[in-house]
Amino acid sequence: MKTFLKPFVIIPCVFFFVFSSFAQHTFSIVAVDPITGEIGSAGATCIASEDGAQDISAIVLGIGAIHTQSAWDPRNQANATKRMKAGDSPAQIINWLVANDVNNSPSARQYNIVDLNNGCPRSAAYTGPNCFKEFIHITGPNYAIAGNILISEDVVKDMETAFLNCYGSLADKLMAALQGAKRPGADSRCLNDGISSASAFIRVADPSDTDSSYGNLSLDLNVWITTSIFEPIDALQNAYNATSKKSNYSYDTSSNIIVFPNPSNSEDTIIIKSKETIITSYEILNAFGKVIDKRTTMLPKNNVYLDAFNHPKGIYFVNIYNGDKKIGSKKILIE
Repeated sequence: MKTFLKPFVIIPCVFFFVFSSFAQHTFSIVAVDPITGEIGSAGATCIASEDGAQDISAIVLGIGAIHTQSAWDPRNQANATKRMKAGDSPAQIINWLVANDVNNSPSARQYNIVDLNNGCPRSAAYTGPNCFKEFIHITGPNYAIAGNILISEDVVKDMETAFLNCYGSLADKLMAALQGAKRPGADSRCLNDGISSASAFIRVADPSDTDSSYGNLSLDLNVWITTSIFEPIDALQNAYNATSKKSNYSYDTSSNIIVFPNPSNSEDTIIIKSKETIITSYEILNAFGKVIDKRTTMLPKNNVYLDAFNHPKGIYFVNIYNGDKKIGSKKILIE
């Protein structure tokens, strides 16, 4: 099923993400599955636009994936794609890009590339010394992860840990990697807004795909902030859950407060939605009625997101408030 996501539009507010697309910095991962033949690409950036994060992604069907980021220039990306189609390995592509940079500025670029190579994947990455700090790249047998203008190198290191520790499909592992990166200021420009990024994407091509343009792969999801501030990686997770088989959950739509998925597992992002009244705060109680977490929303809205992996398996209760008024209470089961 072809899936893509249009922007989340919430309550308008003043917003200040204005950056040239030719000054793109981000954290991202490319990876392949040599068994299924899938090719994946995912990333995020503090650029709040439809093409903010996903512009770095180039997937060559049946071959591999390329990310060109930091001082992003589409001509370098086009040249990298041509080299991959011509049969160059990831390392050869990077060497060519450094030697033939379109603006003679390879020291400001960052690349991460991977290919299937007939079931024997190859990966390579490059970070120029003039990228904005903090910057780092990591490669493995079937993946390459890179980031710059980071709050710390741990953003990329934690992406690798999450990717390797996730036992699921390639898409599951890519989403896990983004969740591993998620923290306020993962892209350091977003720190003051308390979010990791302002746009995020995940793209996975399977061998049956025939069109790698944006929105046309088997999995092609993209979210970006247009008005109110929210966490794009959680919004992307929510969209991913809705398109994956494991998201075939049901919930009680007769209530003014909806919680889903419920039951959930430790990999889920739980959504609490009010159908009538905005949510200004909520609290989570354990099975004994003790408050273990209390949060106030950054901006009043009709939905909030909870990360199930922050809590051990068990029964919880969530109380939802509008100002001082309690508007609902729900039981949550984390399996």
